[in-house]
Amino acid sequence: MEEANRLRYLKIALVLIGGSFVVVVYPLTIFWPSGWAWHMDGPSLYLQMIIGIYATLGVFLIIAARNPLEHLSLIWFTVWSSIVHGGIMAVQALVYPEHRGHLLGDVPVLFLYAAVLSWLTPKGKSGSAAIGA
Repeated sequence: MEEANRLRYLKIALVLIGGSFVVVVYPLTIFWPSGWAWHMDGPSLYLQMIIGIYATLGVFLIIAARNPLEHLSLIWFTVWSSIVHGGIMAVQALVYPEHRGHLLGDVPVLFLYAAVLSWLTPKGKSGSAAIGA
């Protein structure tokens, strides 16, 4: 894929992924709690915290879409934190049968987001040269 096209698609992905963190995650915890909410017995302080963190990340990903090459560390943080978070949740979902629904919900979504951003984000000299490193 040409670098210009890759950058254009990266901008789109950042807006879509960021927007989903801001707008979609919370409703999914309401409508599909077995795949998106880890604490389903009443109000969850954990859920409030994680939604706040992901909504904030989403806003910054949308901002990064204006000029992704100036925000590579944020993009790579999103990639690697999604892999780590998804990996931990996958293991927990396998160990605790009551959380198996997450293997069809938030776990694959985090891995998908990490894969898309990783594939679209410039690597090596082309990415670092573009930001003056």
